[in-house]
Amino acid sequence: MTAVNILSGGAAQGLVRGLSEAFKAQTGFGIDGEFGAVGAMADKLRTSTPADLVILTQALLAKLAAEKLVVPSSIVDIGRVETALAVRNRDPEVSVKTEADLREVLRSADAIYVPDTEASTAGQHVARVLDQLGIAHEVTSRLKIFPNGATAMRELAASTATRPIGCTQATEIFATDGIALSGSLPPGCELVTMYTAGVATQAAHPKEAAALIALLTGADQRDLRQRMGFAS
Repeated sequence: MTAVNILSGGAAQGLVRGLSEAFKAQTGFGIDGEFGAVGAMADKLRTSTPADLVILTQALLAKLAAEKLVVPSSIVDIGRVETALAVRNRDPEVSVKTEADLREVLRSADAIYVPDTEASTAGQHVARVLDQLGIAHEVTSRLKIFPNGATAMRELAASTATRPIGCTQATEIFATDGIALSGSLPPGCELVTMYTAGVATQAAHPKEAAALIALLTGADQRDLRQRMGFAS
């Protein structure tokens, strides 16, 4: 089957997966490609990895458009995604209302599951927050770092640690079986990121890529976007 190739941040994986059958029925095309840390996906596009559609943070997609790698007129916002805390389904949820609460929760965890702290949106933010809280050195040995949030959350679900916790994009938490979104990060530590889609300049299937963007961002998919963790 012919497919639209995507390079996307992990935050959009659940939403794209949820619309794959509708897209196939509408266009006859499947959906293929990669989901991962946004920095890594941008670098793949820069090194000529074939792609029809790119879904990344708003700021990063704007840079790619300036580099003439994404068609500016095709760019559409999908929605905002918060970075949040996750626990296994069998574990009690944690209550984090202040920086002090977050510091205590992270210090008491025996494993902290996060995405790439250098290339992913959520991972970079976690690294900054740990520095801000003054506990980066203390918890370094307990950080479980994975290439993207989806992998980190799957590993959290399977963790045999006693008190594990995860931190990544809410969309990646909702899309993973065996874990639950435990709560938002407190004021002063929060992060909300706009994710945006655009057609790659060298797209082999630009018409179908544009159709997928329309499906992802359409008003009739608002409920699905919200269930997947996207806010308008």
